Amino acid sequence: MRQTKVAQRYAKAIFDLAVETSKLEEVKNDLELIQSVQNKDLHLMLMSPVVKSEKKIAIFEAVFAKHILPLTNSFFKLIFSKGRSIAINEIIVAFVEKYRTAKGIKLVELTTATEVSSDIKEKVSNVLKENALLKGKTVELKTKIDPSIIGGLIVQVEDKLFDASIRHDLQVIKKQFIENMYVSKL
Repeated sequence: MRQTKVAQRYAKAIFDLAVETSKLEEVKNDLELIQSVQNKDLHLMLMSPVVKSEKKIAIFEAVFAKHILPLTNSFFKLIFSKGRSIAINEIIVAFVEKYRTAKGIKLVELTTATEVSSDIKEKVSNVLKENALLKGKTVELKTKIDPSIIGGLIVQVEDKLFDASIRHDLQVIKKQFIENMYVSKL
């Protein structure tokens, strides 16, 4: 079940508090650390409606208290005590979106058939910065590998997609053959 409104409200609260206390970067790093933990049992326990909030708080503090700010720790205590732990991932995602907006960072997803060098990533990033949509913004390039595109690249910025893949070109050619554009239509 999506908790979008709840996540937006809690993300705004922690974002505003982090800005107020001049701890925005530290809170962002704390949230990324919490999200990066790959322990499935921990995530299931923290989101479980069956486990009591006191138990969640105790486990959360045992795992993270030494590695995060007291501000972030208090925020998660609030989330657990209010029964909003099911929305933790969405809260973190909403916070990162607010952070990117505040810092003028645009997330760009680059999909290629194989791994590309850092030199190519830099060139793509520089070309994108010249685009009117990204002018004056910082580009955060997220790469993805998809062998099914055969070659070329796909660039996605927000809801805009630039598909220069071989798979796309082959689909266009296939459509042209099906329509048989060389035979006059009656």
